[in-house]
Amino acid sequence: MQSTFENKWLPYLLLLPSFFILIVFLFYPAIETFRLSLYKVHPFGIRKIFAGFYNFQKLFTSADYINSFVTSMIFSVSVVVVGLFISLMIALLLNQKLRGQRIYRSLLIWPYALSPAISGAIFLFLFNPANGYLIFFSETLFGVRPGWLTKGNLALIVVIMAATWKNLGYNIIFYLTGLQNVQREALEAASIDGAGAVKRFWIITFPLLSPMTFFLLVMNLIYSFFASFGLIDVLTNGGPADSTSILIYQLYKDFFVFHKTGYAAAESFILFTLVVGLTLIQFRTTGRKVHYQ
Repeated sequence: MQSTFENKWLPYLLLLPSFFILIVFLFYPAIETFRLSLYKVHPFGIRKIFAGFYNFQKLFTSADYINSFVTSMIFSVSVVVVGLFISLMIALLLNQKLRGQRIYRSLLIWPYALSPAISGAIFLFLFNPANGYLIFFSETLFGVRPGWLTKGNLALIVVIMAATWKNLGYNIIFYLTGLQNVQREALEAASIDGAGAVKRFWIITFPLLSPMTFFLLVMNLIYSFFASFGLIDVLTNGGPADSTSILIYQLYKDFFVFHKTGYAAAESFILFTLVVGLTLIQFRTTGRKVHYQ
């Protein structure tokens, strides 16, 4: 059913607050960032020199930026895939009739209520090379002292684990809501036809969860690119040897530490374009397989 308005200007008036917010907090900053990326800016902002696409050329020939780009891709894919898989498995368990299931649900949602910095601090207590709890138990029980935060590959694994754990509660809430809306009659009919639990999941449950999965795919992608800064800053500071320096952290260092304003603006624009591009690709590919009931 389509709504009609007697006053043709009323719809535009109702949309005006939304347009205002988009223009002030999204479109204007994006345009201004791109404009700034075309300049060489003095570290203290005293003067600017137009440089064209010099900053972009410098970025894609920088070993540090390319390393952060690759690290960011590995980090994002791991957080999204592993996070959604574990969340779905936990949601399936919580959807069963279990004693004390409300307590389990509340406890599993708690990590999402923590800030990224607090999540990073918790994992730092666990994996601290000097006095971390897991280091202590590993050395006591097995005589092994892994360099979780001092070796590049291990540090990246710890950061992925922390970021995945931080967002589990968010994913579980949505998956659990989707599972509770799956029609019991369809599952019972498939069971009568001889379909096992795994087959019922793949032919009935998972397709019905496709809108929720698609939504979480986009939200987790945005989370992995933008919302993991505080966690990494507290846990590893981008180290060791920049092995956990993803794009957003590299952007922070170039702007706030090295004061490369134009260079950082180019990084910001590339990061924004990358996330928008990946989201559009998801809408055109994964979005086609989403079935709304």
